[in-house]
Amino acid sequence: MSSTIFIVDDSATILMSMEVILTKAGFVVAKAASGEEAVSRLQAGLKPGLIITDIHMQTMSGIDLIRKVRTMPGLQFVPILVVTTESQQSKRDEARAAKATGWLVKPVQPTDLMRVVKQILPNG
Repeated sequence: MSSTIFIVDDSATILMSMEVILTKAGFVVAKAASGEEAVSRLQAGLKPGLIITDIHMQTMSGIDLIRKVRTMPGLQFVPILVVTTESQQSKRDEARAAKATGWLVKPVQPTDLMRVVKQILPNG
């Protein structure tokens, strides 16, 4: 299983800070600044071991991205972690219904992020 972690967020700051945390922990990081970019990278053959996505992005939301990924061959079972400022239960339910694996509320502490990543990717 690949230990590449694919981060999808329209915030350059979030992309950068998560990349620093994850690369320090030894992961290979791929990034996309939008749902559309993420879909095209995945369609082009990117096979991450974990996808981390925001919910609120331009044009394609994180929920729509999750739904799309779940229909893509070979990606149906890739864990998807939602990291968002959104803490409403209805959004969590929507993400769960779309088959998200987990949920963290921003701002995420590096220790919390790593704990969840290690739970999801035990051999990461």
